[in-house]
Amino acid sequence: MQNTETLLQARSLSVAFTQGGQQTLAVNRVSFKVGRGETVALVGESGSGKTVSALSIVKLLPYPAASHPSGEIFFQGRNLMAASETDLREIRGSRISMIFQEPMTSLNPLQPIEQQVGEVLKVHRGLDEAAVKTRVLELLRKVGLRDPERRLGAFPHELSGGQRQRVMIAMALANEPDLLIADEPTTALDVTIQAQILELLQDLSREMGMAMLLITHDLGIVRKMARRVYVMKSGDIVEEGYTEAIFNDPQHAYTKQLLAAEPKGEPAPFNDRAPVVVETDNLKVWFPIKTGLLKRTTDHVKAVDGVTLDLREGQTLGVVGESGSGKTTLGLAILRLISSKGPIVYLGNRIDSFSSSQMRPLRKDMQIVFQDPYGSLSPRLSVGQIIEEGLLIQQPGLSYEQRRDRVGAALTEVGLEPEAQDRYPHEFSGGQRQRIAIARAMVLQPKFVMLDEPTSALDMSVQAQIVDLLRDLQDKRSLAYLFISHDLRVVRALCNYVIVMRNGKVVEEGPAERIFSNPQDSYTQALLAAAFNLEVAHAAALTDA
Repeated sequence: MQNTETLLQARSLSVAFTQGGQQTLAVNRVSFKVGRGETVALVGESGSGKTVSALSIVKLLPYPAASHPSGEIFFQGRNLMAASETDLREIRGSRISMIFQEPMTSLNPLQPIEQQVGEVLKVHRGLDEAAVKTRVLELLRKVGLRDPERRLGAFPHELSGGQRQRVMIAMALANEPDLLIADEPTTALDVTIQAQILELLQDLSREMGMAMLLITHDLGIVRKMARRVYVMKSGDIVEEGYTEAIFNDPQHAYTKQLLAAEPKGEPAPFNDRAPVVVETDNLKVWFPIKTGLLKRTTDHVKAVDGVTLDLREGQTLGVVGESGSGKTTLGLAILRLISSKGPIVYLGNRIDSFSSSQMRPLRKDMQIVFQDPYGSLSPRLSVGQIIEEGLLIQQPGLSYEQRRDRVGAALTEVGLEPEAQDRYPHEFSGGQRQRIAIARAMVLQPKFVMLDEPTSALDMSVQAQIVDLLRDLQDKRSLAYLFISHDLRVVRALCNYVIVMRNGKVVEEGPAERIFSNPQDSYTQALLAAAFNLEVAHAAALTDA
């Protein structure tokens, strides 16, 4: 008999995947439960089995490749493992909703936001068009999406990563589910928006009696949100208990390792006498807003609005701010990947008027590492082919053996075996894929590297490893980094100078030590408060100001 207070219970759940006739056990006889209105966290590194366990609840795994050698899952007294597809369709999105980690792959690229959020309401509630629009606007406001009326017709590619995640959360909450499965729900969000979303989820949980199964690698979120914790490693639950007990007195060595894992160390002191590698003066990137039948320009989106900076040899310049503040646009403009106005000087030479052909020889010196290593690495190419691509263009005289040696050396430098070049991206973990992305940038021996949220999708322990790797590479080569991030803990560990952006403008800048110890601007204070678990009410208020 099910306990009346228990909403969800998994008993001896196993998950296996079969490929090429070989079966791999991903989850091994795990048991967990979630009470009504309770928030429970599943924590562990990538590959530990967290998401696979959660997807099993509503049978969203790739069957028949996936199977369940053992186990039962009860929801409100019903065994979901024995439920028909018709019954599961009624439960999914209505009684049980899920927030997925990567919104760009979860949202339909061909449908506007209103249609995607509204579809959930039409299917499960049968609302008419007017009622759907009203409810969609209400949901978008609740999750902190600015100007929701203007966003209704927007497509996913027109939104930032954080905005797309907010749309996903709105969809999941649309029918006020009994259980919300949140798979890394705030990974793509800024610290202030993260604080708002977590507070929103807590409020909704209290108001609706909604339970949450929270899947995350961010232990700060777990401590703030969860009543109980299950720690997973390699498909097994190695420790469970109340959150306070787990954090204050962890018993298992792996739990202790997770709690100790965070970016450590300090950046080198800021050297204002080092040679300048890149500088800008009053740089602007304005996108025209065209209206009317003739599509005349009536206004501009001022993505970057008068930014002046200089980046020196051996320096890491951190660029922080919320989604839409202009961080990535600034980096792309400096790399001459988008049009801009204002001087851009690289090693003493103005490059802002250079054509594509004039820029091509400089590309080997100016490299980029993207946020999502899986999305930025071609699944059709081997690791060796991915890394050697730049060598084929920039140094066509190299022989096959020379290229292979260079690729092997680059892999060794980032902590991977040279033989990894014969494998494909899907065969590696998230942290290993990011090392491959770094190797691709480093194989050309650049002088300037733009790092666009390179650790945001990684586990805490892997984040710390990547920060150490980036620091070591910089020490060896005196590299200049432009480090774009919303994770201020990583910024503090790696950057020696910081600029804070909001709405395309720099609101504060200075040596990192001063910014973190004595921020002057109220917006910077709000970011730091939200990032380091101080008073977040002020941060939330500022975000919508």
